[in-house]
Amino acid sequence: MLTKILSVSGRPGLYKLVSTGKNLNIVESLADGKRIPVYVQEKAVALSDVSIYTAADDVPLKEVLTKIKEKENGNPVTIGAKPSNKELFDYLEQILPDYDTEKVYASDIKKLLSWYNILVEHGIDFEKAEKEEEAEGKSDDGETPEEN
Repeated sequence: MLTKILSVSGRPGLYKLVSTGKNLNIVESLADGKRIPVYVQEKAVALSDVSIYTAADDVPLKEVLTKIKEKENGNPVTIGAKPSNKELFDYLEQILPDYDTEKVYASDIKKLLSWYNILVEHGIDFEKAEKEEEAEGKSDDGETPEEN
């Protein structure tokens, strides 16, 4: 599911990919359901392609989102309306203790928590999406999900 959820540069919130064309994609805002075109020259990134820097290796966003979900028991993050940078870094350290302190900024953490809250609000299950993506990947290799 995270492969069809996009972040579009210069536009707030998250978008669901509706259709693709030669020079543009049609996306639907998760916030208000409005459909808009996103042209090829605009930067749009699927959440499945995003990762968080750590000391050892990059951690895929879906793993970080899953850890947040476990910590929050599936509820939205309530860290405060305008958290300080220290509060944001302390929160991320609880989720991902070995994050790269030089490459991860407070704005990145704000965006991460905002994305998490949007996804939870719209009922997107990260574990289920992960299993579906794995099943799709295996069926592409010739195996059916039932064989697993």
